[in-house]
This record gives sequence, structure tokens and C-alpha cells, in this order.
Amino acid sequence: MTRLSRRQFVGSTASATAAFAVTSSLPGRTLRAADANSEINLGFISCGGRAGQLMGQFEKVAGINIAGLCDVDENRLGAAKQRFPKAQTWTDLRELIEAPGIDAVVIATCNHWHCLAAIWAMEAGKDVYVEKPLSHSQWEGRQTVAAARKYNKVCQIGTQQRSDPMQAEIKKFLHEEKALGEIKSARVNRYGVRPSIGKRDTPLEIEKNVAYDLWLGPAADEPIYREKLHYDWHWDWNTGSGEMGNWGVHVLDDCRNNIFQDSVALPQRVLGGGGRVVLNDAGDTPNVHFAYFDTGSIPVVIGLSNLPDQPGGKKSPAHPGPASGYMAYCEGGRFEGQRGRAAAYDNEGKKIKEFKGNRGDVVHQQNFIDAVRAQDSGLLNADVAVGNDSTGWCNLANVAFQAGSDFSRDAASEVKLDEWDGLLADMDQHLAAHDLKLDGPGIKLSPMLSLDSETEQFVGSGSDVANGLLRRQYRKGYEVPEIV
Repeated sequence: MTRLSRRQFVGSTASATAAFAVTSSLPGRTLRAADANSEINLGFISCGGRAGQLMGQFEKVAGINIAGLCDVDENRLGAAKQRFPKAQTWTDLRELIEAPGIDAVVIATCNHWHCLAAIWAMEAGKDVYVEKPLSHSQWEGRQTVAAARKYNKVCQIGTQQRSDPMQAEIKKFLHEEKALGEIKSARVNRYGVRPSIGKRDTPLEIEKNVAYDLWLGPAADEPIYREKLHYDWHWDWNTGSGEMGNWGVHVLDDCRNNIFQDSVALPQRVLGGGGRVVLNDAGDTPNVHFAYFDTGSIPVVIGLSNLPDQPGGKKSPAHPGPASGYMAYCEGGRFEGQRGRAAAYDNEGKKIKEFKGNRGDVVHQQNFIDAVRAQDSGLLNADVAVGNDSTGWCNLANVAFQAGSDFSRDAASEVKLDEWDGLLADMDQHLAAHDLKLDGPGIKLSPMLSLDSETEQFVGSGSDVANGLLRRQYRKGYEVPEIV
């Protein structure tokens, strides 16, 4: 299709969107608390796997009508249409966004589309539920927060653990009761085996049922050498954010929420490294990744691996604490948290308290709808600004990896922290099982990167390279706008 700006496109599709109307909605309708019993018409931008899960969760919220479906893949769109036969369908998200019968949109696209889709939707008067990570780069995340404020729209991020009542119990235990004393340091984990995505000799041929220009959107038009278009975009910097942005955002968000109570937006300094090793596939995001965050108070380290414990194995390598979770090391013991459950231990290793949660599924979607009905972002458990900060830790860890050079033990030793030493020792042992070394080929480490909290730009050593990774180049017609 001919590339048009959003405003040009709106003019060309005005007659089409005007033809779609749902009784309970009118063009430009603004929901208020008085509309508490009215039906909310949702439009889904993407009909892939995660979108399908979200559809099932939103279906369980009273007063919801899934009225619109959009996907660039006609096969996925057709499957969703069978599930919701009364819903209107589109291939181009701009048509759904401009449809007067849609009150709010749910964005579950590739990461590189999250911010632009959210901004366009809010600009058109829609409230937004957008999957994590919020952004593909830190600059565009800030523009999305600015858009929510400028257009006074409700924007929730899909870090659903925020809506688990267990989190309030954890914060009370750690901070009000101080049951384990002061928190001294923290470690975050994401260990989960992922297979190779393959490596083709020739570029992947895009199937005719996919509107590829729309799939690319803001991303660069580069040949793809993996075997599949869908899902494995996670492991390509052009469209994804690696495991750090995929699962890392959940566990780092839990860390920010429960350990810092959101008092630390972004770290002051970050040191990170890792590599994409063993698989020899078309991915370029790291499948072994580690980082240190200097927060100005409690230091945090994160370890991540998608490799098995040994060649051909199916289990993740040994590590302290939960495979996908966080640990707070305290004066009186340690706390281990993960999705849906947590436990506290004293200094002798005795379990002294357990916490049970509900993961936040459905509760999080209900929270969004409650905020939409009241038109009050203050009700949100994961407002766009909170999501931007948590995503920011992931973005900065990814920048550190990309800005790195050959791993140096001298550079790594700049961090004086037992948990960092322990993490690197774990990584050493993990890599050795695959006949690799931390200071061998394929493993990188950044310099210690310092961040100016006011400008969100790096300063000092390594800043020139790192700052160049804070904002991407956008394809013509799909530029994320600067919101002023």
C-alpha cells in the first residue's frame, strides 16, 4: 500500500470508519464515571498468541465487548474473527484506531510498534492497554508518557503482577514491619531455556497473507534470516528487546515495586554484558546477559540465560532463588519473590513466611477498565509512567550490552558487591559447561555507564556510543512523534 502519514490516512478512510458504529459508542465519546454501566468496546491491535490470552482475560471483565480486531496477518485475523464473529476487522491499525465505535485499544504487537500505536490511539481519543515492554527505546517511551498526559488518556502497561494483592502484603512485610530488617542488596533472575531460531542462507520469504510494510512499521526494512516471522522477532534488535525486554521487564518491575516501592525511577549507573553464544542462529540479542545497576541506594544485579545447563540439556543452570523472580538480601535474612508466590527466610535459611498470589490475570484487566470508566489514570496499578521506568531498566541493560566490547575482568571488578561476584561466578560455571569463558570469544562487557537523571542521557566514559542507542531511526511514515 502507499505509505501515508496518519493524518493523511485518516482523511482517506473517513467514510469507511464512519460506516462502523456500535450503539453504545459515538464519535469522540469521552467516558465518565456516570457511564459506569455502559459497555466498553475494545479493539485489539494484533491477534497473535499474547493477544489471544488477553482476549480471554478481558472477556471475564463485566461490561466488555470485543468489537474490533486488527492484524497484518490475514490468517491470524481470520482465526480471531471466528472467535469473535460480531467484531469488525481491519488489517491496518490506523483504521481501527479511527473507528468511532472503539472506546479503548489493546496493543499486543511486536515491541517496535508499542509506542507508536499507543500514541496514535491516544491522539485519536482512545484509552490504551499496551503490552510490556512499553518501548523499544527509552526516548520513545518518554514520548508515550507525554502523549498520555497531553491527551489526558488512560494508559495501562501489561505488567499484570502489579494487580496481584500479594504485592501489598509483601511491601507491608518488607517496609512497614521491616520483618527482615534493612534491605542491603538485590538480585533478579530470568533463567529459561529457549531453542535456536535457525539461520537461513537466503532471506525469509514473507507469506502473501502478511501486509509486511505494516508489520515493519517503524522498524528498518532489513532481510530476515531466521526461520519464522512471528514470535522470534523478540531476538532481533530491529523489532525486539531480547529476553531482557521480554521477561526481564516483569522481574525488574517486581523489584522496583516491592524493593524500592517505585522510589527509584532509573539507575544512576549501569554495567552490563553477555553474548549470543552456542546457538549460531540468526538472533542478535543476548541469550546470556548480566548487569549491575547502581541505584544510589540498594544495588541490584540481574542474571539471565536462555541456554541449558549443559549441551543438549533441557534444564536451566543452577542459580540462587527463583528462575524468574527477585531476591532481597536483608539484615535478618532474604526474601524471594516471583509471579504468584513469595517466601521469606531468616539468616539460618529457615522459611519464616510464605505469600500466595493470583498472578494478577483478569484483575489487571479489570483495573484498566475501572480506570477507563472513571477516566482516572490515578486508579491504574501500572500507569504508563510506571511502565516507562521499569522498561527503562531493561532498555539501559540492553544499551550496555550493545555498547560493550571484549569482556574484561578488571572492568568487571569495578563493582564491589558480593552479589555481583556471585553472579559472575555463576556465569563462569554456566559458560564452562559449554566450553566457553567469560573472558573468551563472544562475551562482551560495557564500561560503567553513568546516566543523567534529568536528561536521561549518558555522560562520561562510553557515553557517545551509548547515547546513540537511546533512540532509533524510524522509517518514513512511521516516525514516533516528539510530544511537546
